[in-house]
Amino acid sequence: MFVRAYLRASTAEQDAHRARACLDAFAEDHGLAIATRYVENENGAKLARPELFRLLADCHPGDVLLIEQVDRLSRLTEPDWRQLRAEIEAKQLRIVALDLPTSWTVTAPADHFTARMLAAVNAMLLDVLAAVARKDYEDRRRRHTEGTAKAKAAGTYKGRRENAARNEGIATMLRTGSSWQQIQDTFRCSKGTIAKVRKRLNATMEDRPAADVSHNS
Repeated sequence: MFVRAYLRASTAEQDAHRARACLDAFAEDHGLAIATRYVENENGAKLARPELFRLLADCHPGDVLLIEQVDRLSRLTEPDWRQLRAEIEAKQLRIVALDLPTSWTVTAPADHFTARMLAAVNAMLLDVLAAVARKDYEDRRRRHTEGTAKAKAAGTYKGRRENAARNEGIATMLRTGSSWQQIQDTFRCSKGTIAKVRKRLNATMEDRPAADVSHNS
């Protein structure tokens, strides 16, 4: 049984490796060996996820896709979830989720009738959990938007607090000519964060000559 573990976190600031210990412990308890892991920092509400689709491209019929929770796989809209599920079914990939105990049965031998029944139950429960994950995502976004609007109206909105220490480290690596990939690997940050730091750094460097000229005159 070839087991492929998929680990996802929503942003580069979060740790996609966090679930690794849980997945490893589950595999050991159920006599499984995780053959390969696919790790990425992408929003689960987005269908286009490079590592997920690399997993799908690599897999063979009967392989197991091991995830911590169904929402690690999907916070998708219904059309996108149906598309992803169709891709998974076409590959004959079996999903095992730690938060879906009925899916654990694919790791144990079963007769043909029982296997078909459990597959039908799991498919239904996956749809339910995917719908719940999407609703949770939409509810959190709505609450965040409402909270931001309320804070702005009250004049108390300050935006997201900047990680000054991290950004200074990024700026230092940019100054020394490090590649964006090296910076991402070091700080686990997004390209957007690096771009903002670089823009600020460039603006600072452009201002220096003007300040010097003004001082000299």
